[in-house]
Amino acid sequence: MAGLRLEEFAVGQVFRHPITRTVTESDNVMFSVMTMNPQPLHIDFDYSSKTEWGKPLVNSLFTLGLMIGISVHDTTLGTTLANLGMTETSFPHPLFHGDTVRVETEVLSIRDSKSKADRGIVEFEHRAFNQNGVLVAKTRRSAMILKKAA
Repeated sequence: MAGLRLEEFAVGQVFRHPITRTVTESDNVMFSVMTMNPQPLHIDFDYSSKTEWGKPLVNSLFTLGLMIGISVHDTTLGTTLANLGMTETSFPHPLFHGDTVRVETEVLSIRDSKSKADRGIVEFEHRAFNQNGVLVAKTRRSAMILKKAA
């Protein structure tokens, strides 16, 4: 599905994305290694076994990327010109190997660009949940989106 244009979004609109993804040990270790993050909480099973969680936590930046990535197919595929920023990002509960992530996105605001007539800015709130419905990540994201052609 192609992404939506600015005029196709509505404040308060909620997308419950049909794509889900089970996170694997390989995802977590590879992402941590690729981003040069040696945090033992993510990649060291012995170290992690001695923490309050008793096992490795999925790297929160992987969780953030996965959450936004899942949202793209229904919202901004091919219509985003730029991500302008993310705020109020939180990870209220850890994500673990074997957890399945589902995502919902809410449109918080929409406005025309002040400098370019062919685009505008949409503010989204993305929320990710594990298979038990527990919120594992949340962020507000502003994106520059194309308008419909005149």
